[in-house]
Amino acid sequence: MTLAFAKLRLVLHLLHGMWIVAVRFPRMSDATKLEVNRAWSIKMLRLAGMRLVVHHDERRLDHGALVVGNHVSWLDIYVINAWRPTPFVSKAEVRKWPVVGWLAHQLGTIFIHREKRRDAHRTMHEIVERVAGGGLVCLFPEGTTSDGVSLLPFHANLFQAAVSAQCPVQPVCLMYEGRDGRQSTTPAYIDDVSLGQSLDAVLRGGPFTAHLYVGAAIEPMSDRRALSAKARDAVGAGLVALQEGLKVSIAPAPAPVHPLQSDSGDELPPSPAVPGDL
Repeated sequence: MTLAFAKLRLVLHLLHGMWIVAVRFPRMSDATKLEVNRAWSIKMLRLAGMRLVVHHDERRLDHGALVVGNHVSWLDIYVINAWRPTPFVSKAEVRKWPVVGWLAHQLGTIFIHREKRRDAHRTMHEIVERVAGGGLVCLFPEGTTSDGVSLLPFHANLFQAAVSAQCPVQPVCLMYEGRDGRQSTTPAYIDDVSLGQSLDAVLRGGPFTAHLYVGAAIEPMSDRRALSAKARDAVGAGLVALQEGLKVSIAPAPAPVHPLQSDSGDELPPSPAVPGDL
């Protein structure tokens, strides 16, 4: 398959997502929206040459929680949504991205203007409202992407939302495995790499396996800095566990298969126990 054809398939899938949200979503129940969103995200990963493996899914919180994790790539959003659709906190610039920005807005993304100090307070209050009402919100406390080999410092400000709402925090960790069975930094969207260049690198460098490690829930705390530190420790422990796992299972072991996919890569009916995506 040529690079141009692979890109065309992704663009068509994004446009199909816009059509679903604009035409079908108004007539869907919330549960059906989740399932459709999840199935769409699984296919998005597949078109990008990604398999998904979820570790410790039994720890998943489905209501009234703040989800926090490390941030490696623009693919992270689709990985998390393929696992369990969750609205995100994102930089305001994403709202202006063609197609992707519109989809993010329609799916409940909370956009934050980082350069405006007051906007952090607005964002925090919006997160509180959502999780206090039983919803979920995901944020990346590093504030930017990294190569995924180690963690950057966590910013504690938005953890105030979990303190104010007295809701649990669900730590998750993402890591990408290359075709050689080792951790890959190719999907990392960092430095001066453009979105187009990053997409080219992913499509040329695959196939990949996206690993998502679900950490144990952190109970409500009264200090946002202590909560941020505990969450970072939990995400860091997940990263170490994933990295150590690859050292044990380096190629030629077969690539892991997501429980929602057959060995041929075909999608199986979504499990009713896991919420869905666009």
